[in-house]
Amino acid sequence: MDNKIYNKLGISDEVLCFSDKVLKELEERFKGIDETAEYNQCKVISAMQENRVNAVCFAATTGYGYDDVGRDNLEKVYASCFNTEAALVRPQITCGTHALAVALSAILRPGDELLSPVGKPYDTLEEVIGIRESKCSLKEFGITYSQVDLLQDGTFDYEKIKKAINEKTKMVTIQRSKGYQTRPTFSVSQIGEIISFVKSIKPDIICMVDNCYGEFVEKTEPSEVGADMIVGSLIKNPGGGLAPIGGYICGTSECIEKCAYRLSAPGLGQEVGANLGIMPAFYQGFFMAPTVVSGALKGAIFAARCYEKLGFKVVPNSTESRHDIIQAVELGSKERMLAFCKGIQAAAPVDSYVTPEPWAMPGYDSEVIMAAGAFVQGSSIELSADGPIRAPYAVYFQGGLTWYHAKLGIMMSIQKLYEAGLLNKELL
Repeated sequence: MDNKIYNKLGISDEVLCFSDKVLKELEERFKGIDETAEYNQCKVISAMQENRVNAVCFAATTGYGYDDVGRDNLEKVYASCFNTEAALVRPQITCGTHALAVALSAILRPGDELLSPVGKPYDTLEEVIGIRESKCSLKEFGITYSQVDLLQDGTFDYEKIKKAINEKTKMVTIQRSKGYQTRPTFSVSQIGEIISFVKSIKPDIICMVDNCYGEFVEKTEPSEVGADMIVGSLIKNPGGGLAPIGGYICGTSECIEKCAYRLSAPGLGQEVGANLGIMPAFYQGFFMAPTVVSGALKGAIFAARCYEKLGFKVVPNSTESRHDIIQAVELGSKERMLAFCKGIQAAAPVDSYVTPEPWAMPGYDSEVIMAAGAFVQGSSIELSADGPIRAPYAVYFQGGLTWYHAKLGIMMSIQKLYEAGLLNKELL
């Protein structure tokens, strides 16, 4: 590769040389990612062929959206691909947190209890549940919440989970990804084990998996190991970088019917909701998703290996199995977080000239810094990095619509740390 184009973008020869050495160590690992992407690409194509996707599916609808063939068929494609009875895939679902809120409030009733056997949920879900006070939270409607923290090694505390399940426990929520924590992300196999355990204690418990950042990372999904619902955002993995908005809930027919009633209105359900002309982006984004996710995974592993060699703690490390696209790097100071995010922003095709600054982001209890020069606002399948400004000053890197962009972003983050004198230059 001619270094001149990277030099033009601001990457020094020292950082380029360091990166080239790291990449040579990752060749075999990358082959495994490509194999998974190929399998998942075939899975998506099979689902589209099975449901006879055609040009009529791309037509725009407005108003009520009655008889929206494209919308209804897309939901069949998702259900086929994720091996569920039904699916709800809508632009009216504004984000992953909204999709989770719909799923929770569709199932839970006053007097019910929600249990998290995986510790604290993602920050934005705290107000939905009522862990942090908020208007219209589940807590306001008389729904209680309990959680069982993970053991020190990041595994499930089965003894305490068994004690936590009681006659009020209606639903279990399992967050697959680490969120703003440095615990391991759960594999589909691990999720299957915890679902099997809680259902052995109380068979009628509804198990919901927050699948954000995990779609197409493995060859199977949590819906194939007992989850009653899996929930996610279309501006993350399954939208393939093309979906401009939206979320999905896949699961049992009964659960999806209730979710549809909660999203629209009782009696209306899935019959309403116009697609407003974005069906081509939804279909094509889903088609592209396995390849896009593979590029993001390569970027995460590359980031892990680079920052390991530079002396920082990373979760997961560069040799561990991967179950989501997020890479946590504990940088140890606010200054390093700012420099890292400055590098990610500088590598963006959009707003590359902007300097990211911490701010009081809605839904979070501390200032958050976010670097994202994205075509779709807030799209974290696109190259981005963010994190709360609090110890251990971990930054969470994810995305990259192409592997080459993810690679550039990581090199640029190292470059900014290097220029600011915030890393040991002898390690480069």
